Amino acid sequence: MTSPTAQPHARTAETAADELRHSLSADDFKAVFRGHPGGVAVITADDGSGPVALTATSVSSVSADPPLLVFSISATSSAAPTITAASTVVVHLLDADDIDLAKLGATRGVDRFADRDSWSRFTTGEPFFHGARAWVRCAVINRIDAGGSTVIAAHALQSNVARDVDAGDALVYHNRTWHRLGDHSRLD
Repeated sequence: MTSPTAQPHARTAETAADELRHSLSADDFKAVFRGHPGGVAVITADDGSGPVALTATSVSSVSADPPLLVFSISATSSAAPTITAASTVVVHLLDADDIDLAKLGATRGVDRFADRDSWSRFTTGEPFFHGARAWVRCAVINRIDAGGSTVIAAHALQSNVARDVDAGDALVYHNRTWHRLGDHSRLD
């Protein structure tokens, strides 16, 4: 474990480059974030080559005015090429009632759209899953390559909340496991 220095120092391009050469290992970085729970979302898109979906815990709101959100996609995801090329995406924000959808988006090698009754397309073409707690249809406004991932910034265009947040328990991913948050986990 590294402790922060007590004395601030001037940061130069040389010291920044030196720090990058001595960064955390992938295993150390994963260990740090393993204890940091994330909300669960499924992101869908179609760039014209067919619908794709993936489960993400990196979705975060950025601004309410204008309504912006961000998420990241690993380049190793089979859905990454389509989502990074798409001009619009649908971000499904899940609760514990959506665990099957979360698992579907996280399972490698399956046809996530095989059950034709579980999804539809907007008139604008984006695929979306029925029954998710909430969804936001977004226009992609920026893509940033970041290591082996792409960070996508998106502007919210349209939304739907099927279940109020108080009516369902939150779904989070923590330490490689799905968890339900509810009144039993509240700290006052």
